[in-house]
Amino acid sequence: MPPFVFNTSRSIQFGAGALARLGEIARPLIGLRVLLVTDPGLRSTGIVDRALAVLSDAGMEVTLFSDVQADPPEAIILRAASLAQEAGIQGVIGLGGGSSLDVAKLVALLAVGKESLASVYGVGKAQGPRLPLILVPTTAGTGSEVTPISIVTTGASEKMGVVSPVLLPDVAILDPGLTTGLPPHVTAATGIDAMVHAIEAFASASPNNNPLSRMLAVQALQLMAPALLTAVRNGTDATARGDMLLGSMLAGQAFANSPVAAVHALAYPLGGHFHIPHGLSNALVLPHVLRFNAVTVAGPYIDLAPHVFPALGRLEGQERAAAFCEALEQLSRDCGLPQRLRDMDITEDWLPRLARDAMNQTRLLVNNPREITEADALAIYRAAY
Repeated sequence: MPPFVFNTSRSIQFGAGALARLGEIARPLIGLRVLLVTDPGLRSTGIVDRALAVLSDAGMEVTLFSDVQADPPEAIILRAASLAQEAGIQGVIGLGGGSSLDVAKLVALLAVGKESLASVYGVGKAQGPRLPLILVPTTAGTGSEVTPISIVTTGASEKMGVVSPVLLPDVAILDPGLTTGLPPHVTAATGIDAMVHAIEAFASASPNNNPLSRMLAVQALQLMAPALLTAVRNGTDATARGDMLLGSMLAGQAFANSPVAAVHALAYPLGGHFHIPHGLSNALVLPHVLRFNAVTVAGPYIDLAPHVFPALGRLEGQERAAAFCEALEQLSRDCGLPQRLRDMDITEDWLPRLARDAMNQTRLLVNNPREITEADALAIYRAAY
């Protein structure tokens, strides 16, 4: 067996009501002064107030940064890090979706003052140290609570990643109850995002694709595929919400070690230029990228299909791979997500620009099971149009 490396968060705590333990977990790890990183939308739900009360009851002094934006720009991260330094905080808690967790990771790193944001873009550039870090997801999608990755919007539209094991938190706290207030379209988009993480991790051409990641990807999809529609249609279903949150975390562990590929590479320009939520961007290109890959590398999809959609086990070979792509597209359709790029007010003349920009995502494209040229990327966008 080829050598591989598998890293994940130091402690994972899952369960209904887990947020109530935040203070008893944070106080011995962090100390007294903590920065809580979140976004304005979550603050309006009451979840942030609950977290603040739990931390206050534990005797902690909380500095709140609630200005996180989707696809966070550099300026937001630098402002949060500056606030952390001014307040003399001893640790960071990220509460929210992937953007809030990504910002929290970088603030914990930058607040120490030994590294700059510009110096840590790329793989393995961030060396640490960082402040103690706790992440609490409120969406079942990014898996950011178990990934060593933060995505930053640089300039007007381009995204760059900071990838380093230093960004893995000390504790990830998963409370399914925090996801029950998500509206159906957010549940759907983030759920498809998590499924993409598992599918791309399983099929990744990365030399670090490994048995643990593939096992986790299968388990993640077995949980999420039957739960997603239920969670979309009945957001208070505790079992579905729990399965989605756990599945998202397992998928995060899988792709954190066996990296994602062309679905994400082609999704990023959609978010950068048109501010389409990341999960929806993935959903728009997912079946078209998989169909492109399956022409020459169908094996991973043939293997995965019966785990995700058991009825496909009666099919074989390319027929099963084709049915897998169609079933994923139908699941997205059933969830009520837009299906075409034109549905997002993207005009056809944009497609060549999107293809050029996708080719800049070399960190991701190198993991795709089939090589993609700019002409291929354009053809995939046209198929999705």
